[in-house]
Amino acid sequence: MRAAVQNDYGAAIAVEDMPMPSVTPDSVLIKVHASCVNPADNKLRLGDLRDMMPLQFPHTPGFDVSGEIVEVGAEVTSLKKGDEVYACCFPSLVGCFAEYVSLKASDVAVKPPSLSHPEAASLPLVALTAYQGLTEHGNLKSGQKVLIHAGTGGVGSVAIQIAKHLGAHVATTCSGRNEAKVRALGADTVIDYRTQKFEDVITDYDIVLDTIGGETRERSFSVLKEGGLVLSILGPRGDTPIPGKAGCRFIFYLIHGSSTDLDTLSGMVETGALHPVIDRAYPLSQVKEALDYSHTGRAQGKVVVNMV
Repeated sequence: MRAAVQNDYGAAIAVEDMPMPSVTPDSVLIKVHASCVNPADNKLRLGDLRDMMPLQFPHTPGFDVSGEIVEVGAEVTSLKKGDEVYACCFPSLVGCFAEYVSLKASDVAVKPPSLSHPEAASLPLVALTAYQGLTEHGNLKSGQKVLIHAGTGGVGSVAIQIAKHLGAHVATTCSGRNEAKVRALGADTVIDYRTQKFEDVITDYDIVLDTIGGETRERSFSVLKEGGLVLSILGPRGDTPIPGKAGCRFIFYLIHGSSTDLDTLSGMVETGALHPVIDRAYPLSQVKEALDYSHTGRAQGKVVVNMV
């Protein structure tokens, strides 16, 4: 099969012939129709995460997949050959920028019927990041207020929709020229980060979802109400109190694959509460260009890699 491969940190990505993956009793073999670039792909290939997630070479990037099951492990009863499915393999490093991938059935769900494979491939990692953060870690309830940074980004654009579906008042930061886009996704309060400081605009928020880190995260503490949370997909690790903010906590979290959560997200898609946001798509032969474009930080939505 063809797959995108790199042989060292920072090395060029090339499409090569690789062995077909094997199927274990609890896994399924998926013929990949589409995958998707995430920031973690570039951080991994450049070596930025080598202490936390060391790579074994040759390495195939990619955490998202949408495709068709062509073989089912002996112990799998929830899925069958021919099912059109989608999945996120994070934090596994099996690599989805390939024509075939073998994944644990517990990470795989039937894709939303209304979505194409490229649309479905754009959702798993970012949607699980938003959903698990807001529900498992944030326990977001209807009527609460949540600030979502980078509302036009991959996670942000999906998190706005999920938070709105869960009944929250949603504020987001973005460039002023993108205000109409994020309001269409469900944002109630839009803050132009180029001309406004969000801490001067909002206060007494229950949750901040941080995908930026650094100085933005530190400033986010000031907008929390007593007992509020900053949820972040960027370190430092742990669940720690925020100094000077009564009852407030900072929580770093990693997502996990979950067919149950993907089924819930599929339900949101089918009721119209959740829509993919795609910037552009590339064929597998141009996977390097897809990774490079995502790495610029200019993408507004997801960057898809099509296999077929």
